[in-house]
Amino acid sequence: MPLFSGLQGGAVTRGLLAHSSFKVKAVTRDPNKPSSKALEKLGAEVVKGDLDDRAVVESILKGSYGAFFVTNFFDHFSKEKEVKQGKMLADISKELGLKHVIFSGVENVNKITGGKLEVLHFDGKGEVEEYFWEQKVPMTSVRIAAYYENFLSTWKPVKAIDGNYYVLAIPMGDVPLDGISVADIGPAIANILDHPSEYIGKWVGLSAEALTIEQYASVLSKHMGKTVKDAKITMEAYEKLGFPGAEELANMFRFNLTRPQRDVSLTHKLIPNVRTFDKFIADNKEAFKHL
Repeated sequence: MPLFSGLQGGAVTRGLLAHSSFKVKAVTRDPNKPSSKALEKLGAEVVKGDLDDRAVVESILKGSYGAFFVTNFFDHFSKEKEVKQGKMLADISKELGLKHVIFSGVENVNKITGGKLEVLHFDGKGEVEEYFWEQKVPMTSVRIAAYYENFLSTWKPVKAIDGNYYVLAIPMGDVPLDGISVADIGPAIANILDHPSEYIGKWVGLSAEALTIEQYASVLSKHMGKTVKDAKITMEAYEKLGFPGAEELANMFRFNLTRPQRDVSLTHKLIPNVRTFDKFIADNKEAFKHL
């Protein structure tokens, strides 16, 4: 069972090793990095691979029952390259007769909105997802909600200019945002692989819970011991913040305002011990000690 690594691949590798009988092969560009060595110690076969090298990918997948695939737009910031890589994975899966592929997909926002919104890191995956099904590859698409891990990095609270408190600058207004820890998704993939007849040909939306930004801020305040507030930033102000990808992320949040379907109830069935945001922050509050 090859898994193409990264945050998701590592979590799925750990989940399969703990919750399934599959022999797991973790594919990474660097088998010598600490995270790869950690997976090896757990029992995974760690191999070097590259989504730009078809021959290598084909040799890795040959003889496998199935695979978990992740493509990463942010490796190169090219929708076209992501689509090319994803379609190659679909073609190889079909040619080799894989029995069950799980693809980390999301919606094709540009198509859904009739061209009104473009979210490149969604649209490419959505296009690949459609291609898998067009090619009749036995595939389940897993659409994962916003990572809780973002609150430890890019979405970490920042100190307000006008007071002794912190703010979350996430332009969702009062609309809940689905979330989950990427570290928790492994058991879901193991469960889906154990029940192919239930999930092949379908997509599954994973979310531990949906909270408003004010609710996320309240949880952070509780564990940080400092006041965190929703900055109430507008979408227009957010996309003008000037960091690379600001407009892309603003459009992602615009799409999230439509509440794309994520199934909290099914997620808790597939991942019985999935963590709430409160539990996740309690487990990671050391990340905020220097704020």
